[in-house]
Amino acid sequence: MLKGIPSILSPELLKVLMEMGHGDEIVLADGNFPAASNARRLVRCAGHGVPALLVAVGALSPLDTYVEGPVGLMEKVPGDQVETPIWDEYRDLLRKTGNGGMRIEHVERQTFYERARAAYAVVATGEGALYANVLLKKGVVKA
Repeated sequence: MLKGIPSILSPELLKVLMEMGHGDEIVLADGNFPAASNARRLVRCAGHGVPALLVAVGALSPLDTYVEGPVGLMEKVPGDQVETPIWDEYRDLLRKTGNGGMRIEHVERQTFYERARAAYAVVATGEGALYANVLLKKGVVKA
């Protein structure tokens, strides 16, 4: 245990966050995301949801302020009637972690998969909400 580190962050995930540099991307993936087949580095957090991890990661890792959209959400497939209230929750949580006002981009599904394959890591969660995948671009940690 360490003081000030959210307990939801495993040693493996902390290591990944420490290794990431400015501009590297990490995907917090829902339970339906094909994480194992789309990850260069796979971190398993099956017992947790994306919102809790978003808060924990956001507490330690800034988002990139040098790009237009440091947060990416997987766009719904055209014609899919699924509701996505979790996207509003993400906006609220980003605000609470000091990352409010960051532009959130919607990324077409296949393009999201391509970016996931190129991302530094994919975190496989147990999140049950649909279209709950979020891509985060790491910013600069200022002393």
